[in-house]
Amino acid sequence: MFRFAALLALASLIPAFVEAAAPLYGQCGGIGWNGDTTCVSGASCSKLNDYYSQCLPGSATTPSTTTTRTSTSTTTTRTSTGGTGTGTSSAPTSTATPDAGNPFTGYTIYLTPYYADEVKAAANAITDSTQKAKALTVANIPTFTWFDVIAKTPTLGTYLADADAKSKASGQKYLVQIVVYDLPDRDCAALASNGEFSIANNGLANYKTYIDQLVAQIKQYPNVRVVAVIEPDSLANLVTNLNVAKCSGAQAAYKSGVTYAMQQLNAVGVYMYLDAGHAGWLGWPANLTPAAQLFAQLYKDAGSPKFVRGLATNVANYNALSAASPDPITQGNNNYDEIHYINALGPALSSQGFPAHFIVDQGRSGVQNIRSQWGDWCNVKGAGFGTRPTTNTGSSLIDAIVWVKPGGECDGTSNTSAARYDSHCGLSDAAQPAPEAGTWFQAYFETLVKNASPAL
Repeated sequence: MFRFAALLALASLIPAFVEAAAPLYGQCGGIGWNGDTTCVSGASCSKLNDYYSQCLPGSATTPSTTTTRTSTSTTTTRTSTGGTGTGTSSAPTSTATPDAGNPFTGYTIYLTPYYADEVKAAANAITDSTQKAKALTVANIPTFTWFDVIAKTPTLGTYLADADAKSKASGQKYLVQIVVYDLPDRDCAALASNGEFSIANNGLANYKTYIDQLVAQIKQYPNVRVVAVIEPDSLANLVTNLNVAKCSGAQAAYKSGVTYAMQQLNAVGVYMYLDAGHAGWLGWPANLTPAAQLFAQLYKDAGSPKFVRGLATNVANYNALSAASPDPITQGNNNYDEIHYINALGPALSSQGFPAHFIVDQGRSGVQNIRSQWGDWCNVKGAGFGTRPTTNTGSSLIDAIVWVKPGGECDGTSNTSAARYDSHCGLSDAAQPAPEAGTWFQAYFETLVKNASPAL
């Protein structure tokens, strides 16, 4: 519902695709692969699974990651609908031990080059010198990188290599922030960010290959910490939207896919926060207990992965962490902002055995009382950049305030004739005209800069 980044972005990130040989960490084989099968000098094509071979440094041997990860054929027998715990038997093991405290503490957060370039180009298009200067500062604010199509997975290796080099040069410890976002039949209750995989067309197996490819990249850089938000919207839809046919039909695949993601990413030490919607979604009193039960059951079915840290809230949304007063649209819900939601959900999670730690997206929460309805999410007019990323959150439950949504990238198109048009993007409180989800929305970015609170 929130984001589907344009594949054209890859052209600038991985120019080696046009060379005669696949680049380091690029794909070089696998079922359905029609690209280069040879690698650049110093790398050899190594099979990771039937669907993906990758150019890795050194000789062409199968990396050790394949001996610790569960293959697609064995994971299809796992039960994902809860209760039995059968998903634990085939889970890969990890010898790594997570830090007991906040995973953000003591780490420098890596700045995503692609977003920084988008921001710099957008700033250069602003004629007002004051606003241009403010816009340029956004390039130095860390955001998450969304891996919303399988073709983008090699880019993670590019970023991790860069972070690793920066770490070795500076002596600082680096952290890369990612969003895992490619479930089959994704975005089941909306239209703007429908994904590339279909459950009816081998989607769950393709998703597991996508996860395997992310894991293969991460495995190469054990000194770089990775923090991941897992699948925005998916599990929240299973709490409230099973009356939607696409959501009820996707329930088993969502659960199986998220369980697999937790297990595989845990094996390479990725700190994970499952997406938990926001106060206006799961924060209603009737939704709190079912939500906590769902998160806890999946956690247990995955074998209680020790690198699952907690939940992410308000991803790509507009709620304040702590509102000065309730927005009129929140009437009827005492959990009218994210801190009230977190304080209500935390004990419910703990009682179910799920780790009650949170990160909260405040990237576009600088201005309040701007929506006509609480469920309005698409390019809301008058929004502004919010509180900068920090671990100084004022709550023992909240590890960090973060910017998960890269501000300026569109939520969805206002073109009613577009295949992925969602009616939310045509509402009176949605900025128009708007391009396709994930593409750059210059006018909206300028509004976020102008209305930022605190000011840029």
